[in-house]
This record gives sequence, C-alpha cells and structure tokens, in this order.
Amino acid sequence: MSLLTDALVAAGPVAEHREAMARYGWLVGGQWDLDITWIGDDGTRQLSGWMVADWVLNGRAVQDVWHAEGLFHGSTLRVYDPAIDAWHIQWTEPQLGLRLHQLGRADADGIVQDGTLPDGSAIRWSFRDIGPDSFRWRDERSDDGRTWELKQEYRARRR
Repeated sequence: MSLLTDALVAAGPVAEHREAMARYGWLVGGQWDLDITWIGDDGTRQLSGWMVADWVLNGRAVQDVWHAEGLFHGSTLRVYDPAIDAWHIQWTEPQLGLRLHQLGRADADGIVQDGTLPDGSAIRWSFRDIGPDSFRWRDERSDDGRTWELKQEYRARRR
C-alpha cells in the first residue's frame, strides 16, 4: 500500500449514514467483469472490461475504476449529501478528456444518475437489476429530456 491508498481507502461506510451509504455500497468488494454493448455513430461494438470499487474518504464516499479494453479507463467518485438525500457524482476519464457531474438518487427500479454533457445535452446513467453478484448499467442521452437514446449497456458479474 502507498501513503495515498492508506489515507484514501476506508474500512467501511460511515456509521451515521450507514443506510444511505448502502445505495452504492453493494459495488464494493471484489472485481466486476463487464460485457459492454457500445452504440456509436459508426455501429455497435461488443467489448469486455472490469470495474472495482471501495469505500473512501473516511467511509463517506464510494470510488470506483471502470476499464473497457481499448476504449477507456476512468474513475467515479460518489459522495453522499444528507442535506438533499442524494449523491454528488464526478466521473473522470483523462484519455478521452471526459469530466461529468451527476446527481444520483434511488428510484423504483434501482439508481438513476442525471447530469449534462459539455454540449448541454442531458445524460442519464442508471443501475438496474441489482443483485448481490450482478447488475445492469445503462448510459442514455437526450437533447430535450423527453426521449432518450441508449448509448451503452453493461452487464456486470462479480468475480
């Protein structure tokens, strides 16, 4: 371990918000294998990848790293805000130059994270079919918020 890892990684969620922290806490532990469907302007590609996550910042946040072979390697920091009972989310992918801010909340089907792309169009990422060892993740885009277009879908399995 490095000094940074020792200072960053936490043993578990902060006790005072344990129930709320469980919203993303199920991501923590082990490695997730990803089957990725990437829908681009030039067609659909099937890719593989992985994701790992852990408690960070004294158990007040969840950080992860997502990797898609030959496409990206980025990280999400999710910080719970008890004042609004939601999560502030920052996604960074330096190779592609992506930095996205979102707000995450529970919904009837799992978790929805809403934000905007640099061009102002709406983006919605969602976690669905969440189980102890699997989940489905979707990336949808919209120019007006009324209709949504699927851009990516990941099927994840815990190793």
